[in-house]
Amino acid sequence: MSTSDIFLGEIVGTAVLILLGGGVCAAVTFRHSKAFNAGWTAIALGWGMAVLTGAYIAAGVSGAHLNPAVTVGLAVQGGTEWSDVPAYVLAQMIGAMLGASLVWVAYYGQFLAHLTGREATGGPGAQETAVADRTAQGPATPGPGPVLGIFSTAPEIRNTWQNLATEVVATVVLVLAILTQGLNQEGEGLGPLGVLITALVVVGIGLSLGGPTGYAINPARDLGPRLVHALLPLPNKGGSDWSYAWVPVAGPLLGGALAGGLYTLAFA
Repeated sequence: MSTSDIFLGEIVGTAVLILLGGGVCAAVTFRHSKAFNAGWTAIALGWGMAVLTGAYIAAGVSGAHLNPAVTVGLAVQGGTEWSDVPAYVLAQMIGAMLGASLVWVAYYGQFLAHLTGREATGGPGAQETAVADRTAQGPATPGPGPVLGIFSTAPEIRNTWQNLATEVVATVVLVLAILTQGLNQEGEGLGPLGVLITALVVVGIGLSLGGPTGYAINPARDLGPRLVHALLPLPNKGGSDWSYAWVPVAGPLLGGALAGGLYTLAFA
């Protein structure tokens, strides 16, 4: 597999993954969206379909890693050359940033309406609306701005070691499922059936383990869009929560490496 194949497949596949995954988060978040308040099940299913679509697009070109944790897991397991890891990770980051930017384009009017409305600007009625929102949704999580959840993840309870452990465990499940059930004949990426299995596993992880942290399970999925959030000219967007940003990077990378090692010890 050439470096150009890796770049093309991973950029396009990851961009589609983030466009559809971030898109479902936007659809559920914005009041001026037909899917407003559709709930966590819609988000978990949306991310599963995002993985399905992005991975099917990229599988025949790059093996559809779409995730540095998957790339690291495959490198530890031996299916991917360590020399190819930088190309995979760079392409995944570029694709993730491109996909997040396309979410902004697709929901441009909704972003403006949400961030310039009275809830964000403190206009008449803002206090009453904020109280109503807190009553309906529970205490606000410190750190993230009002639309950061469309781009990246944040924990419901900020406990660093629990948050890190959740991301590690969830990523081990994902990468171990790929290594045992999802690889193509060359063993260097996802095969056609593996794409479907992986998408269903992502839905399962979202429903079962996504509650504490929002299940990044993918460093590029979280860091790339978080950078886009920081760079986009969004009014009243708030902070990008950089104090937490290392957790959804370190946790999945550690989980991917652990899954690769576990597979080599127990299944190879």
